[in-house]
Amino acid sequence: MTQAGADRKRESVIDENLKRVYEEALDEGIPDRFKDLLDQLKQQDAAKESK
Repeated sequence: MTQAGADRKRESVIDENLKRVYEEALDEGIPDRFKDLLDQLKQQDAAKESK
């Protein structure tokens, strides 16, 4: 295998691994503590708007 062929193979493996990690991160979702924090912030905004 030539150097260029080896480089393309290495880049392909890196690309596949990055895509896999990205897809796994998307599947994780938002932790409950962040959802709770967002709810608290929404409630604060609603309270400010109603004044």
